[in-house]
Amino acid sequence: MFCGCESLEEINFSNFHADNLLYMDNMFRGCSNLKELNLSSFNTKIVSSMRYLFFRCISLKELNLANFNTGSIYNVHHIFYNCSSLKKLNLSNFINCSAGNLSYMFYNCSSLSELNLTNFVSNYAKNMEYMFSGCSSLKELNLSSFNTENVVKMNYMFSNCSSLIKLNISNFNTNNVVDMSFMFNECSSLKDLNISNFNTNNVKNMK
Repeated sequence: MFCGCESLEEINFSNFHADNLLYMDNMFRGCSNLKELNLSSFNTKIVSSMRYLFFRCISLKELNLANFNTGSIYNVHHIFYNCSSLKKLNLSNFINCSAGNLSYMFYNCSSLSELNLTNFVSNYAKNMEYMFSGCSSLKELNLSSFNTENVVKMNYMFSNCSSLIKLNISNFNTNNVVDMSFMFNECSSLKDLNISNFNTNNVKNMK
């Protein structure tokens, strides 16, 4: 809908009705001058796909997704890709019931210092490659609610999270993971990491 609107700085959705919305793929992709976005009026109850939704919204500093209902979502990969000015993101209401691909979800969100994934459900996730890669301002990340029993790819998952001090992945199930290459690459501030629960019997790549 607004894909490639590079000069757009503001959008007023005050009377916007989206009750029958099914697809939001690429909706704001490349809106590189958009600084804030309030989508609290959006009804996303039956939306099934949000991939590339805010892809390369590099000036976006504030994003209100408080009323987002993600119960029907099956596709969210690259959703916040390169939102490099975004500082806070509250996804506590993001109930990802059937999303299989979470790759590149927060890729290069380099200013992101607060990320709330408290209630995030990832029961069907198979791909988490590059999920948090380049989140260089993130100091703490609690992924204790993550269900990773079906995940196959975790390569570059936390790559270049250079400010990350605390990382809770204590509940990670890695029984089916095949690729862990560069998973913690350049996590230069990480002092303590508990991966005693990791099962690496099926892992083929740890470079």
